[in-house]
Amino acid sequence: KDNKIRFQSGVYIGSPGPTLETPAEYRMFRILGADATGMSTVPEVIVARHMGMQCFGISVITNLTEVSEMEKPTTHEEVQNVAEAAEPGMTLIFKELIKSL
Repeated sequence: KDNKIRFQSGVYIGSPGPTLETPAEYRMFRILGADATGMSTVPEVIVARHMGMQCFGISVITNLTEVSEMEKPTTHEEVQNVAEAAEPGMTLIFKELIKSL
């Protein structure tokens, strides 16, 4: 809050990738109750849990899609640009988390 970084909680659903989601997949994920979807986090957490590790997950939402307004698919370049713009905030979050340990 002090740094004006927006936090939101919700239901995350993993998809296998490596391609971006289709409009049909977005509709299906919404029907299933997902607020966000991605191709990472889930496989890594599954492996870590199998190894007995505790996990903490945080994600940057890089593309917002309203299926009814979807005219053109999101590009990988757009995803990278949003992720790059989020980097300073993520760095700050992790520095503060480590400081609090």
